[in-house]
Amino acid sequence: MCSRFLLLQQHYRDLLARLGLAAPAEFLSRYNIAPGSAIPLVRTKPAGRTPAPLSLTRLHWGLVPAWAKSADGELLVNARAETLATKPSFRDAFRARRCIIPASGFYEWEAVGRARQPWLFRRRDEQPFGLAGLWESWRAPDGAVFETCAVITTEPNPLMRPIHHRMPVMLDEAACRAWLEPGEPAALQALLRPADAATMTATAVGPHVSNVRHEGPECLAPAPAMSPSAGESQLSLGLG
Repeated sequence: MCSRFLLLQQHYRDLLARLGLAAPAEFLSRYNIAPGSAIPLVRTKPAGRTPAPLSLTRLHWGLVPAWAKSADGELLVNARAETLATKPSFRDAFRARRCIIPASGFYEWEAVGRARQPWLFRRRDEQPFGLAGLWESWRAPDGAVFETCAVITTEPNPLMRPIHHRMPVMLDEAACRAWLEPGEPAALQALLRPADAATMTATAVGPHVSNVRHEGPECLAPAPAMSPSAGESQLSLGLG
């Protein structure tokens, strides 16, 4: 799954610029973005043109299906790539409401005995990327519209597999454009594969990030040194 990610200010500006959009001046780096918060994303405007014009907005992370009776149910934070076309919660959004969520990295937690060790995953070239996502619009009985989104996950690559059984779909600039363009869902499945492990790094970070209320660069601090009997003093995973 993907339940926490990182977005640095300069990365946000860089990715949006590559997509032809300007980043809001007020956006500041976010080091511990969690479900339930409003997150920036890119989607297409319903203009009926090709290529479709893009727009930048902020939506609540935790999708509420259009057919839901209430917005108070369980948040659908993630959507599995393998069942997007068939699961009622996501199939309509997969066809017509896809989005890109800018990111600098994402966190996942490894079970180590009774403890949970957080790991930070980033691109090896330290460039931003897009998380493939879906968005939905839910209308309340009083007519109010509530727009929400979910991050799409896929099977893990060799780097991710020792830590967790799922990972978010990471898209480069070209894949971001392809994901946002109108198209048949079957043609988009090729984009929903795990990222090449050789293009990523994984670093164990300290427990600060595990508290959802914590923010700031402290979330990126390396994990405390381990005792010699426990292993190496700095934890990292990498390929190549």
